This record gives sequence, structure tokens and C-alpha cells, in this order.
Amino acid sequence: MTTRDLTLVLGGTGKTGRRVLQGLAGRGVPVRAGTRGGDRPFDWHDPATWEPALQDVRAVYVSYYPDLAAPGAPEAVGAFSRLAVAGGARRLVLLSGRGEEEAQDSEKLLQDSGADWTILRAAWFNQNFSESYLLDPVVEGELVLPAGDVPEPFVDADDIADVAVAALTDDRHVGEIYELTGPRLLTFADAVADISAATGRRIGYRQVAADDYAAALTGAGVPEDVIALLMYLFTTVLDGRNAHLGDGVRRALGRSPRDFADFARRTAAGGLWNQR
Repeated sequence: MTTRDLTLVLGGTGKTGRRVLQGLAGRGVPVRAGTRGGDRPFDWHDPATWEPALQDVRAVYVSYYPDLAAPGAPEAVGAFSRLAVAGGARRLVLLSGRGEEEAQDSEKLLQDSGADWTILRAAWFNQNFSESYLLDPVVEGELVLPAGDVPEPFVDADDIADVAVAALTDDRHVGEIYELTGPRLLTFADAVADISAATGRRIGYRQVAADDYAAALTGAGVPEDVIALLMYLFTTVLDGRNAHLGDGVRRALGRSPRDFADFARRTAAGGLWNQR
């Protein structure tokens, strides 16, 4: 392996990072997973880990944990991006939030680093229902959230990863901002109905007031910063600003995005949602 051959994938065990690693490896691209448990540990909250993780790296998939709307995210992304470019990593692909004004500060600082950049503005992930905080309620049979009739164009993490892999390996994506969504708009109740149909189980959806939802999270011992982030996403970002489709998957890959119903059938076939 020659120097500057590696592609660093931050969040390499996360919903998108894991898929990006697999996609790059499938193309024969040498990769390094940027995780706290890796051979060269990476931690957004410990800048001392950044430079060792960037050694011999030519490109980086930048996924910030927990979200670009979190306090301190723009400063961390900006500092990391400048360090990466100074160390020789020219290609930076940022996973950003669709409709998150706070995330745009991180985008701007990454763009100003001098890198060859690509921005991926993603809608809510399909896989939040199967690999994240919505999994247990689906398995238990009822999803309770402070989300009403505002639709969201849920996007599949496999589509995000496919676009990221393309952007990390093909110069034609440099300087592009891709709005990544699924092919149709669904409310959370619609999404749960698709899951219910796919599983053959009765799975309900119930809307609650935002204050009641926050109180329930507090009672369950969820950390305050996580509660604040979830409340921001449900009460601010999910206000209708994203109730339209984006063309990023088609622009980047030349194909239609995956549909939520297909995701639901595929996941249900594996039995995940029936493991009560």
C-alpha cells in the first residue's frame, strides 16, 4: 500500500458508516474505520485522536456523532477538516442534515477547509425503525412520538452509503450538494402502517404532546442532551420544511431511491420486528 491510499470512514460502526465501509471494500478501496474502538481510535470529543487516525488517508467520510445540530459540532467539524487537508486528505464527504440550519454552519466550515468536498443532506433514515431508538417500540407493538401529520421523505441508509461511496471515489461529485430522500412522503403513522402490513402484526402509532414525550424520556433515564436533540428534531426540523422530495439519489447514481415499503418488507422478512 502506498501512502495516501486509505479512506477514513468516521462512524464506521454506525448506520451509514458501516455500509460505506462495506461499499468501499467491495470496490477494493483500502479503508480505515474511524471508531473509538478501532486500531487507531477516533473520538470527536478527543482531538488528540484525530491526527493518528488521519495518517496515510486520502479521503474521509465525515459523520458527526450524535448530530450536526449538537453544541460544538461546527467547531469540531471545521477543526477536523482543516487538520485533514493540512495532512494531505483532499476529499471530504460530509453527512449532513436536511433542513437543519445549524448543520449548514458545519457544511460551510468544511467547505472553507480547502478540501474537494461533497455534502449529503439526508432525510430521516428508514433504519431508525430497525437499528435505532424506534426499534424497541415497533417490536413492542406501539410507537409513541410527538409527530403528527407532517410528512417526511424517509431515506434508506443503503442509498446514503451508495452516494457516499460514489462521492469518495469519483471526481464528478466534487462540489455537489445532494438532497437525499426516498421516493415518497410519509407521516410517521404511514411508516408504521407499512411496517405493520409487512410484519402481519398490529403495530399502532400514537401522537403525544412534545412536553409529555420529553417527560417520558426523562423518566426513562435518557440523558438531557439526547432529549434536547430529539426534541429539536421532532419540534423544529419536523415542521414541514422537509415535506418535499429531493433528487440527490438520482443525480448521483442515475437511479430511483429505495422505497420505504420495500425496506419494511425486507426487514420484516428477516424476523427482526417479530422478536418479542
